[in-house]
Amino acid sequence: MKGRIVVLGEVAGLEAAALMVDGALEDLLVDTSDVVALAPGAICRGRIERQMKGQGGVFVRLPGGEKGFLREVKGLAPGQDVLVQVSGGTEPGKALPVALRLLFKSRYAIVTPGAPGINVSRRIHDAETREGLQAIAAVVMEGSEMGLILRSAAEDAEEGELVEDIAAMRELAEAVLADTTGEPELLVDAPGPHEAAWRDWAEPAPDEVVEGFEDHGVLEAIDAVLAARIDLPGGGHMMVEPTRALVAVDVNTGADTSPAAALKANIAAARALPRILRLKGLGGQVVIDFAPMPKRDRAVLEQQIRGAFKGEAAETSLAGWTPLGLFELVRKRDRVALAQVLGGRQ
Repeated sequence: MKGRIVVLGEVAGLEAAALMVDGALEDLLVDTSDVVALAPGAICRGRIERQMKGQGGVFVRLPGGEKGFLREVKGLAPGQDVLVQVSGGTEPGKALPVALRLLFKSRYAIVTPGAPGINVSRRIHDAETREGLQAIAAVVMEGSEMGLILRSAAEDAEEGELVEDIAAMRELAEAVLADTTGEPELLVDAPGPHEAAWRDWAEPAPDEVVEGFEDHGVLEAIDAVLAARIDLPGGGHMMVEPTRALVAVDVNTGADTSPAAALKANIAAARALPRILRLKGLGGQVVIDFAPMPKRDRAVLEQQIRGAFKGEAAETSLAGWTPLGLFELVRKRDRVALAQVLGGRQ
């Protein structure tokens, strides 16, 4: 199954969407409403609670009795009402990460309150097209202090469709920004998997959109992702095991005992790791125990790691090598862990 295919379906009775690229599972979205009340992307009115000086943030009371944790504290006081957006997933029992910066996303545009200006995706290279899109957006956003980002999918949109899309996002953003006081309340729910797939996987445009996980190898791919052992090209494998404090990754060469086996397995693991962390929905501190290799090969491997994580949507910071020869990185938890969502449902 060659090409970029979006598959809409269900897994364990939950709405889900899969992105398959040349037959491999590249991304997966699953309905999280059974395990979390507020999914990443939801916009709420919350209320500031106590400040946590030692943790550099404040707790926010969210609708439904949920707790949020906000790292921005300047100018905030207990009892103050604030508009926040859930910015990622978290482990059971921990507060949800939230942010004051709100983003209103549609298929073609992102409205950015507090960040004025009209910007066009860098993926749109034609100067005439960029100017035309900016002109359309300027008319729709006239008189607004909010900013706008035109996504690459806007390049192929009909003018009327684009105008309607931007206008709807502007109207929604203005309505939310005007609703600043009152008890904690959900103002904009996070999109479901099918809606999010239609919105966020439009760039680049898929070759095909189909239905049914059973007929396209998605269920088997999900089973493979849920396993701790991830097989790598060349015969090696890595064990990816989340703990309460961090994600531990152990890379093994397998049966290959040649002098180059360790570097080959490590490079394969580095290339596969961003996709595996994304599909598993894992984040926070990640510690990698690569297969033993000469120190002179570290620079080559680190170059592969940086290349693999370049362009990942989730913010990732590569901390580098520890004195014990482990490699550390920190990846933002941008979604709920897949194992937490599916649990014992499969």
